[in-house]
Amino acid sequence: MSPNPLRNLPSVHELLESPPLKGLVDRISHNAVVSTARTVLDEMRREVQTAATEMTLPSVADLAERIARRIAESETPALRPVINATGILLHTGLGRAPLAEEAIAEAAAVARDYASLELDLSTGRRSRRSAAVENLLRELTGAEAALVVNNNAGATMLTLAALAAGREVIVSRGQLIEIGGSYRLPEVMAASGAVLREVGSTNKTRLDDYTRAIGDQTAALMLVHPSNYVVMGFAESVPLAELVDAGRRHKLPVIHDIGSGALLDFSQFGFRGEPVAGESIKAGADLVLFSGDKLLGGPQCGIVIGRKALVEKIEQHPMARALRVGKLTLAALGATLRLYRDPEKARLTVPLLHLLCTSADNLKNRAERLAPQAAATPAVAEAKAVADVTYLGGGSLPTQELPTWCVALQPRTISVDRLATALRTGTPSLVGRVRQDRLLLDLRSVLPRQDTQLIAALEALGKPADLP
Repeated sequence: MSPNPLRNLPSVHELLESPPLKGLVDRISHNAVVSTARTVLDEMRREVQTAATEMTLPSVADLAERIARRIAESETPALRPVINATGILLHTGLGRAPLAEEAIAEAAAVARDYASLELDLSTGRRSRRSAAVENLLRELTGAEAALVVNNNAGATMLTLAALAAGREVIVSRGQLIEIGGSYRLPEVMAASGAVLREVGSTNKTRLDDYTRAIGDQTAALMLVHPSNYVVMGFAESVPLAELVDAGRRHKLPVIHDIGSGALLDFSQFGFRGEPVAGESIKAGADLVLFSGDKLLGGPQCGIVIGRKALVEKIEQHPMARALRVGKLTLAALGATLRLYRDPEKARLTVPLLHLLCTSADNLKNRAERLAPQAAATPAVAEAKAVADVTYLGGGSLPTQELPTWCVALQPRTISVDRLATALRTGTPSLVGRVRQDRLLLDLRSVLPRQDTQLIAALEALGKPADLP
């Protein structure tokens, strides 16, 4: 009868005395190392018991190395910084817009200490959370009042729940949007308790489609900006001003969901047709809903601006507490909004706007400077500066191209997919886009201060034989 191989497995104590783990016990914690060692030993026992043939057990040193690697992996945060070289400025998977330094500093300040989140320091009385940014939003948009919640989907659901539960909201059939993560306006409306009343057709909706649908059960008229698609050709929609007139005649509020949340006219960056929050208020919208982390360039949040009586009603709804934001979001949003008081300063300091303002010639110069540095790294056979086009992303302006320049990499001996994986999982993490057997590092979404980090990421790969 052959001896039981499990008897040859080392004990936890023996593993802890091995060089790879001895230092980790003091540096991390005894409990963490013991727990991981037990897990790896349990896995090894299962491997031995389920093996079809007799297997050779790893040495104590090999097992200790395996445990040390497992601990190192668990110590690496899953959420970490990434150099976005995809060219997509509002990349949802990469956190959309990066924050301005001013926003980071204010968020850090209130994170480090206690903060006046719900305390009016002048009176000593309890205050509203949104008071921290409401005056700024009123100043920048001309609205009477403002409320901040966790995201624009939350702003939409809360608004509908507060103003239209059990009653109808009239929306054009061509504006029943679906955005990432299976968010569908009809389903959100149903979850809010409001009743969807579709009017018009997919490509054409006229004012009389809305007015004919108005009845005793109508709670609001809603205009939704279809930011992630465009209906072209034989198409017609109702301008906001005309819908506002209809709302006034029938004493119904008009809700304008503009989605991406521009505070500036984006035609200056070469993009047309994106609604501006202040212009919607000026046109007479009773409520305007938008995101804080897209075209505004701030933290993730949803913003409701408009008539004071309506905003107060929304804020008093029980769901508002479930959707409220914390002090870090309010601090970062407030700092971002203050930058918009001077539009020129905003263009220079809000990262999204700065990247949009960067000229193609500037990107070309950077690409031509970085290409030979990239070509000199061990894993790269060839690197060239190439012109291309990219898009804003994040559901914003999907058909409008943005000129850009890239560093196109040809790997030395490995596949381009393997190179992309190695860079994505490396430190620093670098994410590009693969096209025609080349890895494109698009500088449109790379901040100038990250150029040296980009080369460092390539140098960190080492020789192709060293790659995972």
